[in-house]
Amino acid sequence: MNEEKKPYGLEDTSYKAAGQIEGLQKLVKAFYSYMDLLPEAKIIRAMHPQDLTLSIEKLACFLSGWLGGPKLFSAKFGPINIPKAQSHLPISYAEGDAWMLCMQKAVADQSYDDSFKAYLVKELRVPTERIRRACSKQFEG
Repeated sequence: MNEEKKPYGLEDTSYKAAGQIEGLQKLVKAFYSYMDLLPEAKIIRAMHPQDLTLSIEKLACFLSGWLGGPKLFSAKFGPINIPKAQSHLPISYAEGDAWMLCMQKAVADQSYDDSFKAYLVKELRVPTERIRRACSKQFEG
């Protein structure tokens, strides 16, 4: 039987394309590694605790559900509203760009299909922009 390939973003196709939870953990570890290495990311690295263990777990769990896999974040940590959870931080364009730079480099390091890499980076811009907008409103005026 010839099974037609489902597009990314449908059901769990993105989660599977990312290598499920093991692939997401690898991606997130690479992401935080770039946050430690890149001078452009210094300001956002300072927003995180020195020990990134919990940050790594939370981001991998969030991405699991966000990409159509198991809702690990809510199961382990409760419900989440990403812009609200980040609203106490002064995140502007520079911080959003630094976050995306680290994530783009981490995605590029993975053995994902090129089409999934492009899809994932494009989709990650959406919550990044939502967080930036929510945080900038908090610190305006």
